[in-house]
Amino acid sequence: MALDWIGFSYAAAIAFGGFMGYKRKGSVMSLMAGLVFGLLSAYGAYNTSNDSKDIKVSLLASGTLAVVMGMRYKKSGKLMPGVMSGLSLLMVFRLLLLLVV
Repeated sequence: MALDWIGFSYAAAIAFGGFMGYKRKGSVMSLMAGLVFGLLSAYGAYNTSNDSKDIKVSLLASGTLAVVMGMRYKKSGKLMPGVMSGLSLLMVFRLLLLLVV
C-alpha cells in the first residue's frame, strides 16, 4: 500500500488555508470550510492510498473547491482564492489521470 502523499499534502494545504483565513481575518466560515474540505480530502487520499481507482471523495472535494474558489477569485481578484482554485484544479487533473492510468 503506497500512501498518497500528494493527496495528504493537498488536504493539509486546504486545512491550513482555512486556519490562516481565520487567523488573519477572523473568518469562522473559512476555518469551518477548510477543516471540512481538508478532512474530506484526507479521507479521499486514504481511499486512494488503498485503491488508486477510488477517487470519488477526492474528486468531489477538489472539484467543488476548484469551482467555488474560482468563482471567488473571479469576483474579488484576490490571491488566496486563485491559489486554492489552481491547486484544486491541478488535483482534479491528477485524479482523472490516476483513473485513466
